[in-house]
Amino acid sequence: MTKGLFSEFDDVSTKQWKQKIQFELNGADYQTLVWHSNEDISVKPFYNADDLKDISQTSNTQATAWRICDTVFVYDAEKANKKALKSIHQGAESIKFIIPNHDISIDALLTDIDSEKVLLHFELHFFNSNFVKQLFNAVSDKKSFIHTDIIGKLAKTGNWFNNMNSDIDQFKSIAKQTNSFSINATLYQNAGANMVQQLAYALAHANEYLNILDEELTSESKQQTKVIFNIAVGSNYFFEIAKLRALRLLWETLASEYQVNSECHILATPSKRNKTVYDYNTNIIRSTTECMSSILGGANTICNLPYDSVFHKSNSFSERIARNQLLILKHESYFDKVNNPADGAYYMESLTNQLAEKALALFKDIEVNGGFLKQLKVGTIQRKIKESAQKEQEQFDNNKDILVGSNKYPNPEDKMKKELELYPFVKTHYRKTLIEPIIEKRLAESLEQKRLNNEN
Repeated sequence: MTKGLFSEFDDVSTKQWKQKIQFELNGADYQTLVWHSNEDISVKPFYNADDLKDISQTSNTQATAWRICDTVFVYDAEKANKKALKSIHQGAESIKFIIPNHDISIDALLTDIDSEKVLLHFELHFFNSNFVKQLFNAVSDKKSFIHTDIIGKLAKTGNWFNNMNSDIDQFKSIAKQTNSFSINATLYQNAGANMVQQLAYALAHANEYLNILDEELTSESKQQTKVIFNIAVGSNYFFEIAKLRALRLLWETLASEYQVNSECHILATPSKRNKTVYDYNTNIIRSTTECMSSILGGANTICNLPYDSVFHKSNSFSERIARNQLLILKHESYFDKVNNPADGAYYMESLTNQLAEKALALFKDIEVNGGFLKQLKVGTIQRKIKESAQKEQEQFDNNKDILVGSNKYPNPEDKMKKELELYPFVKTHYRKTLIEPIIEKRLAESLEQKRLNNEN
């Protein structure tokens, strides 16, 4: 589009648009068209150039380069390898291995997998620097990501892997070797934190690691350091796009202070919070829009969530459906043709800036009050998330937040008691913890428990 294409038309100001809208409303109040999000953002019925004097430059992410990722839990190295190779053959461009213990054979796990073509993620449910060293050496291109998040472990379970000093020492060793570290921010979204909290906590979480590593890394290694943000994406379509864009802006700001690599790798996955047991096929629709938000928001890698993962064990059918959703988005819906398609849209730029500004303010407040770890230890983070989750839960209970098939248009003939292979609700395990853990909980849990109890 050339600069002078519309030069013969006069600019229309915000005031003129509002006057026109007010006229069309026949006397109704313009404010009735403004709605307010849980992030305390007022969303107007229209946006124009007056709303954005300076358009921020987001990172030059490449929406054309996003990767389809499959998740493989490694019970047995050889079986996991076969499953990964099958996924790659069927269109997966990245594999995320979840490894529960250090007895897994790395050679068997990686047999015939070309890590130069397939981006590999390794999520370890244990902490062992020797295993990480072997794993890192086994990956030929050194571009794969090994997720080591000791603070995420503390936040989710209430305990360190071993103890604070031991974990930090091993974390330093692993981070220096791999030039990377990861942040599991999916926990905050799945537990009910609003988007400002998710962004601020992810940033404060990362800041703790940068503090730990600041004196450990050389100037050269700082520029090579890669950070991976694991992000859960919900169904508030445009807000979620803006959330990922805001995360990149916030990371650039923080990275510049430490003079580390300003680029980050975002691994996005659909939220668990809005997924349901009843009318479970609607989960496919939810996860599709969430993957769309992830793509348009600039996620580097997307792992879809199988529609029945809440209540079924891992199975090839739902995993194939999840992968096919991404294949359709990539190869049939043209979601790999344009880089940064949200750039320049007044609404998206406004949302991005507001989320970034509010999250930065909350981040600064966290740091003034001792930092993320301290606020976890005293329970401030947990309390704030529970307050946000309770607000969202009340909206769901009062039918202001709708999940079709659950609190709106439920199918009374839908019976699920005999379909449950997994326990789909919050599990309570009484154990001693150093801090109160952050608990993930779905919105529909209480309603589903009542329906299950009433089934014949």
